[in-house]
Amino acid sequence: MSTSNIIVLCAFAFYMVIMILIGAVNSRNTKNNEDYFLGGRGLGAWTAAISAEASDMSGWLLMGLPGAFYLTGSGDIWIAIGLLIGTVLNWIFVSKRLRRYTIKAQNSLTIPSFFDNRFKSKGALKIVSAIIIAIFFSVYTASAFSSGAKLFATLFGNDDNYSSVYLIGLIIAAAVILIYTLLGGFKAVCTTDLIQGMLMLVAILSVPTITYMIISGNGGLDANLAKHGIDNAASFVNPMTVGDQPISWQGIVSGLAWGLGYFGMPHILVRFMAVKSEKEIKKSGTIAIIWVTLAFIASFFIGILGRAFLTSDLNDTTSETVLIRMIQQIFTDNFVLIFIGGIFLCGILAAIMSTADSQLLVTASAISEDMYKGTIKKNASEKSALMIGRIAVIVIAVIAFAIAIDPNSSIMGLVSDAWAGFGAAFGPVVLLALFWKRSNAAGAMAGMISGALTVIAWDYIPFVNGATIGSATGLYSLAVGFPVALVVMVIVSLITKKPDNTIVEEFESVKTAE
Repeated sequence: MSTSNIIVLCAFAFYMVIMILIGAVNSRNTKNNEDYFLGGRGLGAWTAAISAEASDMSGWLLMGLPGAFYLTGSGDIWIAIGLLIGTVLNWIFVSKRLRRYTIKAQNSLTIPSFFDNRFKSKGALKIVSAIIIAIFFSVYTASAFSSGAKLFATLFGNDDNYSSVYLIGLIIAAAVILIYTLLGGFKAVCTTDLIQGMLMLVAILSVPTITYMIISGNGGLDANLAKHGIDNAASFVNPMTVGDQPISWQGIVSGLAWGLGYFGMPHILVRFMAVKSEKEIKKSGTIAIIWVTLAFIASFFIGILGRAFLTSDLNDTTSETVLIRMIQQIFTDNFVLIFIGGIFLCGILAAIMSTADSQLLVTASAISEDMYKGTIKKNASEKSALMIGRIAVIVIAVIAFAIAIDPNSSIMGLVSDAWAGFGAAFGPVVLLALFWKRSNAAGAMAGMISGALTVIAWDYIPFVNGATIGSATGLYSLAVGFPVALVVMVIVSLITKKPDNTIVEEFESVKTAE
């Protein structure tokens, strides 16, 4: 192993030890399920904001999305635009009312328990939503594990040993995330997310800024893009083209549809529930929107500038490592620069870990709080419920590990599938639960199932000459699954029994408290 790799490895080791220590410190304050899964509803504005966005912006922000920009130019910017719109709407319309409603609805600690308590479904919605969470978070967590493994393989491997180093990286990433998630629960996860979110932002703002300065002094962007096969720089940075072809309407609609996913993301919604007070939410929203705007802009420039800057060209398989290779190429020559580069590489590791830990925790809460304590053994003690939650973390991590074990796994592909699943299954249910008093348990169940099944059918079943509908049409499954679930929930709610007076009165009390 080279000297530079040893220095980077030391930076990684230092960073991981700090994360584990945070988990250990917070474990002393974890006494019950509300502490473990919601941090006692005591998050401050900064922690809630950065934790929400850091848990959202996983390795796909620093690897998957820049890789897409690197390959085809600005056409994928519609994904970033859609996600930014979704972030803003989520903080403005959902955050405050969801926090208030979850407290009113028997102090719901999880999204499944909120659905059950809101619609008085006697456990049915808990079970179905917990199953959906376990399925799609297994895939989502796999994307984070794959990101960590690719980071290690790119840094410490080569063409001959890439697969074996990928496996080692996968084991290390999974192990560290497991340790501090198991130790400290939600408070540990949110504290580490705050640190990791700030580190991510520093890394993704610094690298493209430095890269642009280097390129500007070496012929400019157009000339350097031309060296790497981009003869028409204007077309490459044009959001209405993909590569050298005009973008299709399906591409624009699919990109914007990513924003719909925010309304159904359990690991983001749970941050709204955990904020200390409603007064903190407005401040949190402002911080979060600024953070995510800067992050998307930086992600775009990483991909575009990386295409012009890197000395060797990347392909479909390696394009997701563009930021890693930029850092390697910039921070060389001496110990100090290499160590700084190692810290920036920890920013990528931070993005990966901050999402995977949140997903594991939400899955654990769904299985422990909703399936075990909420349905299977209602008189379960806090201690036994916590134990089941921690076992669930391990089980989901093992499943995610198995999914991510293929070195050719696409980070963006895995995230896309999970994002669509949650957005379609939960998004319409969350919105109608919060804003439509006529919605009922039957409608919520129908909407949830129809949304999840639409995504699965669209993305996984080869209906069209051996291809999936998604592949055949070029339309993102969330753009179809979300409206299907919304319409189904409205229709079923209208043709079935109205909510009883208790449910309506609770809804009105939440509404009038604004």
